[in-house]
Formats: sequence, structure tokens, C-alpha cells
Amino acid sequence: MLPDLTSIQPAFVGFNFRNTVAAEQNPNAAENDTQIQGRDTSLADDAHFSIEEQRQIEALKARDAEVRAHEQAHINAAAGIAVSGASFSYQTGPDGNRYAIGGEVQIDTSPAPGDPEATLRKAESIRRAALAPAQPSAQDFSVAANAARMASDARIELLKQTQENAGPQFGTAIDIAV
Repeated sequence: MLPDLTSIQPAFVGFNFRNTVAAEQNPNAAENDTQIQGRDTSLADDAHFSIEEQRQIEALKARDAEVRAHEQAHINAAAGIAVSGASFSYQTGPDGNRYAIGGEVQIDTSPAPGDPEATLRKAESIRRAALAPAQPSAQDFSVAANAARMASDARIELLKQTQENAGPQFGTAIDIAV
């Protein structure tokens, strides 16, 4: 029997945007695939499926739509930092069609070496991309927090550069002769 896919929250692994069903919950269900497979979404032959199978198919369809919308939101917000399109994990339903149950979009999270302004802009883009979906996952929030730290570090570096370029302004001794 399949898990109730309508209550599964998206998850995130590493720095790849990802939401997927945990393997221990459904060990034989997921199959990694980077190709979006076409499928017949109509159930004209409902008579061939039990009520339980029909519920499973509807749950898979809903999960598929949720996963695809989630990953598309990441892609739309990740302009310039996405290093791949969305890739999906699939589960085959009782109707023989494959449904996306997890996905990821890989993004470049490295700082711009020697350029804190570029790093700051990139960190803000990473944060926007991580929080783009309507319902960001816990891991999406984690990536956003890492991006906020990256932005903070870049701001500190910018302050240091500004202070170094301005020279000493406070505490300079002036010799006054009378």
C-alpha cells in the first residue's frame, strides 16, 4: 500500500532544492530520472481500478503537481545561479503512469572570490530562490539561513574594505606646539 502522499512535506537535501518521499517510507517507489515523462492523466477506464487504487492515483497526481510547482518556483527565482533544470524522482502508479514524488534544482552557492559585493548579490538571489515556493520546506529555510549568513559575511567584508580605503579617521594624534 502506498503512503498518504497528500500529507508529505517537501524536504531538502544538501544545497540542491529537493522535496521527496523518504526512502524508508516507500523503499521501492522512487526512481531518479532527469527526464519529465509524458503520461495519460485521464482515468477513462476507472472500472479497471479499485476505489483504493483510484485514491492512490489521485494522491499521486496531486503530489506530482505540487512537486513540479515547487521546483518551478525555485527555477524561476534562481536565474543566474541555477546550474541545472529540475530533476525528479518518480513513482509508478497503479495505472502504469509515472508521477513525480520528489525533485531538485541544483544551484551554485559558492561566494564570488574577492568580490564581496557580488557575493552579497548572489546570497540574496540564493535566499530568494530558496524561499520562492508557496510552501518552502524545512531544508529550503535552511538554505535561506545559510544564504543570510553568506550575505552577513559579505557585508562585514565590505565594511572592512571601506574602513581600509578610508584610512584612519579616529584616534589620530595631532602635535600642537605652543
